[in-house]
Amino acid sequence: MIGAGEAMAAAQPRVVAALAARFRDLDLAEEAFAEACAAALPVWRAEPPRDATAWLWRAAFRKALDMRRREQTRRSAVLDAPAPEPTPEDELMALDEPIPDERLRLIFVCCHPAIAPESRAALTLKVVCGLSTERLARAFLMAEPAMLQRITRAKRKIRDAGVPFEVPGRAAWPERLSAVLATLEIAYAQAYEDAALAGETAGFADEVLRLSGLLAELTPDEPEVLALAALVRYAEARRPARLDDHGAMVPIGRQDMSQWRRPMIYEGLELLNRAASFGRTGPCQLLAAIHGAHLSRLETGTTPWPAIVDLYDTLVLLRPGPVTAVNRAVAVGEAQGPEAGLAALPPPMDWLPWHAARAHLLEQAGHVPEALEALRAALAMEPPPAERLFLQRAAERLAG
Repeated sequence: MIGAGEAMAAAQPRVVAALAARFRDLDLAEEAFAEACAAALPVWRAEPPRDATAWLWRAAFRKALDMRRREQTRRSAVLDAPAPEPTPEDELMALDEPIPDERLRLIFVCCHPAIAPESRAALTLKVVCGLSTERLARAFLMAEPAMLQRITRAKRKIRDAGVPFEVPGRAAWPERLSAVLATLEIAYAQAYEDAALAGETAGFADEVLRLSGLLAELTPDEPEVLALAALVRYAEARRPARLDDHGAMVPIGRQDMSQWRRPMIYEGLELLNRAASFGRTGPCQLLAAIHGAHLSRLETGTTPWPAIVDLYDTLVLLRPGPVTAVNRAVAVGEAQGPEAGLAALPPPMDWLPWHAARAHLLEQAGHVPEALEALRAALAMEPPPAERLFLQRAAERLAG
């Protein structure tokens, strides 16, 4: 039986998405859900009810109605007449809509062109996925106060511009797709960096797997959409091999390939082949191709590091940035030697993957004291449990 906190965290994205879509107010949705959780704690006591999401939905819906009735400053808002005691399924799943999922619908709303491009993904991850501002700041490599300002401005823009809380017509989808894809990709990256799925983003892996598949069905002629669905399937195919028997993360090159899920790999391959058939290469296709190159070890027994470096060289042109640069440096280190990898690392940054990559390359180059220092810097940044255990083992090995 899961605890109350876990049940609330699991219900948050679904309930907040439905409240926001119903009341057309992002702040109201978040505040009503928070009040519902506060009301739940003394009632639930030892354990949550069988259907915690339904309980929280009904409580949050009532809270939102009460808050809206008390609100006098927004009398001009046009609201739907509240339905009597709706079930979560009634409110959250509108199967006759073009986007038959409340969260995917709200992602399209939050990715409205009126909102600044750099704010769309952050706002969606905050409202729809329930990511904390602190976690968002880490994901976007920026200070927490700056991230809070970005989200606040985006919410204000939705309110002041009168952005409609409705499913956009299909003609409007292309102008929003890049932001929608960025949102799903970042959401999945948060789950991927936690090999044990032990943190607040644990549910993102299955959710993005589902939503990316749904989006691929809705837009079968969009190669980047198909490629994102392929990427997620490639990565999830390796999920069973990402932990050892003691719960430590296993790097991709050391994973037991017999644990990789072949049906999911084949599904990803079919999607990526369809994406490639359009002849319009994009970042998601390159990222999926990189994952596919790693998976080719199933057939060849070796990882094609030079080919992976070539893919990263192209990705750097389409999506420059520290994430791409750090991953490319690791690939360069495998293909051309650790010193070349160290030379390819971007300038120092206060980011866990940068320290971890540097530690790996330094160890490979024989610079043990510096590698140990880099590992300690990475450990100081509070990695997830599986990653922490992996780094601790590496530090103990170097120190011993």
